[in-house]
Amino acid sequence: MPTFDDILEQVGEFNRFQKQTFFLLCLLSAAFTPIYVGVVFFGFTPEHRCFSPGVAELSQRCGWSLEEQLNHTVPEWGGHGTAFGSRCRRYDVDWNATGLSCTDPLGSLAGNRSSVPLSPCRDGWLYDYPGTSLVTEFNLVCEDSWKLDLFQSSVNAGFFIGSVNIGYIADRFGRKFCLLTTILANVVCGILLVFVPSYLWIVIFRFLQGLVSKGCWTAGYILVTEVVGPQYRRTVGILYQTAFSVGLLVFDAIAYAIPHWRWLQLTVTLPSCFFLLFHWFLPESPRWLISQGKNDEAKKIVSDIAKKNRKKMPSHFEDIKFEDDDEGGKQSPSLIDLVRTPQMRKNTLILMYNWFTSSVLYQGLIMHMGLAGGNIYLDFLYSALVEFPAAFIIIITIDRVGRRYPWAAANLVAGAACLVTALIPADIYWLKLIAACLGRMGITMAFEMVCFVNTELYPTYIRNLGVMVCSALCDVGGIVVPFIVYRLVEIWHELPLVVFTVLGLIAGGLVLLLPETKGRVLPETVEDVENFHRQSAPKDKKIYLHVQTSEVARD
Repeated sequence: MPTFDDILEQVGEFNRFQKQTFFLLCLLSAAFTPIYVGVVFFGFTPEHRCFSPGVAELSQRCGWSLEEQLNHTVPEWGGHGTAFGSRCRRYDVDWNATGLSCTDPLGSLAGNRSSVPLSPCRDGWLYDYPGTSLVTEFNLVCEDSWKLDLFQSSVNAGFFIGSVNIGYIADRFGRKFCLLTTILANVVCGILLVFVPSYLWIVIFRFLQGLVSKGCWTAGYILVTEVVGPQYRRTVGILYQTAFSVGLLVFDAIAYAIPHWRWLQLTVTLPSCFFLLFHWFLPESPRWLISQGKNDEAKKIVSDIAKKNRKKMPSHFEDIKFEDDDEGGKQSPSLIDLVRTPQMRKNTLILMYNWFTSSVLYQGLIMHMGLAGGNIYLDFLYSALVEFPAAFIIIITIDRVGRRYPWAAANLVAGAACLVTALIPADIYWLKLIAACLGRMGITMAFEMVCFVNTELYPTYIRNLGVMVCSALCDVGGIVVPFIVYRLVEIWHELPLVVFTVLGLIAGGLVLLLPETKGRVLPETVEDVENFHRQSAPKDKKIYLHVQTSEVARD
C-alpha cells in the first residue's frame, strides 16, 4: 500500500498547488527579517559626545571648524572619537565664562588640560546621525548602553520561550492555526511598538514579538516541506531560507530610505497584515491531519491538490489511517519522545549543539566585522549578499553527495576560516576580508542545512516540536554571543574568532555521527527514526492510503 509520498507522486509533488503555497510562505519568511536582525537599524549607535552648554556659542564667536571645536572641547578626542572619555565624559567647565581664549580655551582656565576636571554628560548627548534610533531617542549610551543589549536579549528570550510553546501548538492544533494566530499577534505587537512612549514597554512588546514570530517562521517551514514530494523537499527548504536573505536586502533598502526607527518599524509591520489572508489560500498539512486521525479533512486536501495540479488522481479513498502498535488514531507530541530512544536522543543532542553553534558563528561574525566601523548599510548589504552563493552551493551539491558531508564540510570550513582570519595580520586587509567571507559563507550553509535536516530526522507527529526544541539552542546562542564578542575583544581583538574556530570544528565532527537522509521518505514514527541508519529498514508504522483508481479517461 502506498505512503503519502507515493500519493504525492500521483497528484503532483511540486506543481501549481505547491508553488502557490511555497510563494506565499516565502513572503512570510522574508517578513521575519526585521524581527531577527532589526536591532542593527532600530538600535543603531552613531558617533556621539556630551552636550556642553555654551560650546556652540563659543565656537561661533571664535570661528572654529567642527574638528577644531571637538579638539578644544571634547576630552580625549585626539583624532579618534571612539574613546570612552570622548563619548561619555565632558570637561566640567563653564563655557559661557568670559575671557576664554580661542586658541587654547582650557589653557586659559588651567595651565594643563589634564588638570581640568571631568564630569558625566548631565545635559544629554549630541549624535552625528540625521535620523533617529532607540539609542538616540532614549540615550542608550555610556552607563545606559546595557539597555540596548536588554532590548536584543528580550527578542531572543521570546524566541527561546516561544520555541517550545508555539511548537506544541503547531503539533497539537495544526500548522495553519499556528501560522494565523502568531501572524495576528506579531502584527498587533509590531504596531503597538511604534506608539508606546517608554523604553520599558518597547522591551515588553519586543519580547512578545519574539515569543510568536520565530514559531511562525518555523511553522511555515514545516508546512512547506510537508506538502511537497521528497525530491523537492530540500530545494524548497533552502529557497524558503533564501527568501529570508531576500528580506535582508529589502530591509536594508527600506532602512536606508527611512532612517527614523518608529517609521521604519511601522513600514515593515503593516505589510504583515495581508498575511491574515492566508486563511483562504493556505492548506493545512495533510501529513499532520493524518497523524491526528483527521482522515476526511486530509482526503479533501489531497483532492484539492490533484484538482489544482490538473493531475490524474485516485478516484476514491476507501480509508486513510495511521497504524499504531498500541492504539489507532492520533498521536500526541511529548518532549520525552525526543530523548526516549537512543537514535532520537543522539539526533536531538547533536542538532541542539549545531543550532547553538550556527547561531553563535552567524551572528558573531557579523558583530565582529562591525567592530571596524564603516558604512552600516553597505556592511549589511555585503553580509546579506554572501548568503546567496551559500544557498547555490547547497543546491548543486546536496543531491550528489547527500546532506551529511556538505553540512560537516560547511562547519569545518567556517571554523578553519575563523582561525585563518585571526592569524592574518591586520595590514593585509584584503586577505583577511576574503577569509572572513569564506567563514560567513560556511556558517550560512551550515545554518541553512541544520534547519531542513532537522525536519527530516523526526517523525510527523512530533516534527514541529522537535524543530522548535532544538532550535531553542539557537536562541541561547543569540543571547550569549554578544558577551563572547564584546567582552573577549577587550582581551585580544581576534580572541572571539578562536572561540568560533573551536565551536565550528566540533560541530563539523558531530554532524558525521548523524544518519544520511538523502532520498529517504520522512519518518512517520519513532521506530522509523530508530531504523533510519539501515538502508532498507522496514517500516512497521506507515500512513496508508487505500486507493481505487479510476479507469474512466479524463476529457
